[in-house]
Amino acid sequence: MRILLVHNTYQQKGGEDSVFENEYQLLLKNNNMVGKLLFNNDAINSTFDKLKVGLNSIYNSNSSEILRNKIISFKPDIIHVHNFFPIASPSIFYVADELNIPIVMTLHNYRLICPNALLFRENEICEKCINKDFAIDGVLNGCYRDSKVQTFALAFMSYVHKKKKTWQTKVSKYIALTHFAKEKVLSSSLGLDANQIVVKPNFVEDFGFDYDKEDYFLFVGRLSVEKGIHLLLNAFKGSDKVLFIIGSGPLEEEVNRVALSHPNIVYLGFKDKEFIIQKLQKARALVFSSIWYETFGMTIIESFSVGTPVIGANIGSPNEIIKNNHNGLIYKVNDLESLKEKIELMSNNEINYYKLCENARLSYESNYTEEKNYQFMMDIYQKIIDEKTAYN
Repeated sequence: MRILLVHNTYQQKGGEDSVFENEYQLLLKNNNMVGKLLFNNDAINSTFDKLKVGLNSIYNSNSSEILRNKIISFKPDIIHVHNFFPIASPSIFYVADELNIPIVMTLHNYRLICPNALLFRENEICEKCINKDFAIDGVLNGCYRDSKVQTFALAFMSYVHKKKKTWQTKVSKYIALTHFAKEKVLSSSLGLDANQIVVKPNFVEDFGFDYDKEDYFLFVGRLSVEKGIHLLLNAFKGSDKVLFIIGSGPLEEEVNRVALSHPNIVYLGFKDKEFIIQKLQKARALVFSSIWYETFGMTIIESFSVGTPVIGANIGSPNEIIKNNHNGLIYKVNDLESLKEKIELMSNNEINYYKLCENARLSYESNYTEEKNYQFMMDIYQKIIDEKTAYN
């Protein structure tokens, strides 16, 4: 199969960039003809740059021509878009449609229904813009990069393409990472039908399970409010349970300060993947403390890969990926006492701990391996191509 992957990269590499590269390598490894077309934001620095990008975000004719030339030279059977904002723009969907190439797009975030892509504002869940054609609340609050001007440009782009029915007619199929994310999109003003969205989770390589655990808990991720860092720290302050924290972000100084005054909390800073996996393999449990609607949770399935159960909140993707008392424990979101209770439970003999470890590993093997994901992808691609052929 000839597959063209399209992605608008970020100035600071994030999870979406990693997933894009992982899927690219997976498709190559399985002997597909795979092309890669990248747009990047590196040139967006000045106010003028941001204004120009905002004006072009509705339809970037330069990006459309770049894709047109790539399609003509590569001749893909299907195009898989991971991110089109802001440089690629929805213009790429129109070119693909014109040249009769089906497009599938992964919904890595909530960008199509929320200006800041998180459904999270002022430290709490926010769904004010989901059912509005124009995200006026997002504009008034400057939800995108704390800028009303940039938020307006993004909201107007989304509004225009809702009215043009771009999202309904120019994308053959959307991939949501969880059923939760799918339902959020379906309940929005995008007007999509349920059969336009399929669910395919992300995957991680097999890091090798290890049931020889040590007596510590682990957090891995961005040190920011939406990740529930304050709740996490409060849950371990004054506790006899050991917590290792790996990551960086805006709350780094606060995390370091708390760690210095509480010997059971150890801040390890930013670490590479090899170090993280080593700590995951030996951890009693991973604590996934997010308080927003995570679209997925890569560290959760990394933890499952090594047979380490996860403690997560009853919100968003963790509530779907983690099965309570099966491969981890679920606590009430943003509820300190509930989280402390689950940490205590994970530490004592009231649960069959090694059964949780075994089930965590089985969850990985059943849903999140490279082999499973490749089959998911190829089934999606083939179905879209068949539907396009039948329609024509």
